[in-house]
Amino acid sequence: MEVTTIGLDLGKDPLQVRSIAADGTVVFNRSIRRRQLLKFFETLPNCLAGIEACGSAHHWARELTTIGHDVRLMPAVYVKPYVKRGKTDAVDAEAMCEAVTRPTMRFVAVKSKEQ
Repeated sequence: MEVTTIGLDLGKDPLQVRSIAADGTVVFNRSIRRRQLLKFFETLPNCLAGIEACGSAHHWARELTTIGHDVRLMPAVYVKPYVKRGKTDAVDAEAMCEAVTRPTMRFVAVKSKEQ
């Protein structure tokens, strides 16, 4: 199965990454160290990545965009309704993966390095 959508939780190190295929099946749900993130994304085909907007999210969005991924930042308050059960990194990544695919989701513009 080919990865089409990724939910990335930047909460702490290690980061939690969840990916789904076009039919909605889970391809993987794993944790990755921050220093290994770019290498990991370079091995993946270009896909849609959803990240909660926070201080470091803009940096990672710029980095992943240069690799070729379509990165979309979402306000945390818009992701929260997609959390199905207790607050863990894996559940947050799942919620981001779900929220980024919604047609009515509002996204935050990625800030440039100068901003």
